[in-house]
Amino acid sequence: MYRLPKNKEMTLDLLNEFLVKHSQDVARRYKKLYKAYTSDHDILHEPKKPAYKPDNRIVINFPKYIVDTMNGYFLGNPVKIIADDEAVMDYVEYIDQYNNQDNNNAELAKICSIYGKGYEMYFADEDAEPCITYLDPIESFMIFDESILERPLYFIRRYTDRDGVERGSISNATHVRNFKVTGEMEWVDDWEPHYFPGVPATEYVENAERQGLFEPVMTAVNAYNKAISEKANDVDYFADAYLKVLGTKIGTDDVAFIRDNRIANFYGEDAEKIVAEFMEKPNSDTTQENLLERLERLIFQISMVANISDENFGTDSGIAMKYKLQAMSNLEKTKERKFTAGMTRRYKLLFGHPSSKVPADAW
Repeated sequence: MYRLPKNKEMTLDLLNEFLVKHSQDVARRYKKLYKAYTSDHDILHEPKKPAYKPDNRIVINFPKYIVDTMNGYFLGNPVKIIADDEAVMDYVEYIDQYNNQDNNNAELAKICSIYGKGYEMYFADEDAEPCITYLDPIESFMIFDESILERPLYFIRRYTDRDGVERGSISNATHVRNFKVTGEMEWVDDWEPHYFPGVPATEYVENAERQGLFEPVMTAVNAYNKAISEKANDVDYFADAYLKVLGTKIGTDDVAFIRDNRIANFYGEDAEKIVAEFMEKPNSDTTQENLLERLERLIFQISMVANISDENFGTDSGIAMKYKLQAMSNLEKTKERKFTAGMTRRYKLLFGHPSSKVPADAW
């Protein structure tokens, strides 16, 4: 969490300090989490083995499975909002339809599961209609005050334009201002009012620690990828094992004949003394299978997301199924409370905008 004293003035130098800190967090953590979700795992970047050795690189994307399964469980049915006042209900329905909010909620929930937090930014378009968009922590961050309430002070969005110039905007409780970085930072314009009753953004969190859903099990995922890749290497090795022949000499033409026709015919007086067999290395199949089974079980156990693809999952009794889903249900309830808090701030800001069709306190 980025924090700043409440009355501290935001200067270009101070903003640059936060941008540098954010860039470090993006490189050290957020990009790694994004790569894990998109199947770019550590096994793909291991040093290459010698050309004569099998070198399989298999990625089993548990992070994507965990995130998508949890979010299907969490938002498989869209969020339903109820209001006693019909006019408020109609306006909320209009805002949600105008912004395709069911999709926004689903994407925001996925971002939170990947990174541990995500952002929603609010603005008015050219028709003065309220707009909502989602952002991930790679392209945005929030600065909070140092009070026990941790109130939002600034929201920063950053991006790179088509010319490779880094640009962005910073919003406080009343105004917004744009900046760019071309060798050094500079303001693009003056502070302009945004008319929202507070910093026009909301931070949604997966949990109080802002930890991604699969982050605690990434070492186990990497170990699983390595183990199953080595198992595939063993299969390749046995499929291309060396033929050992003792007691006779084989010419080059004979070697080619044996390889192409897969027939070895040795005869003569001492034929019974000739040994022809494949060279095998010790078989560790049982050890590998036990390791893979244990790692898979621990990945789902520690991430607290049920393995609904397990062949035994659908055959359990109702009571057994309930206990298997208990951990994921508890996780979902925590996320629901965090999401509800974010949505409360969403409508508090939108209803307080001058273009709102309902009273500011209707939230």
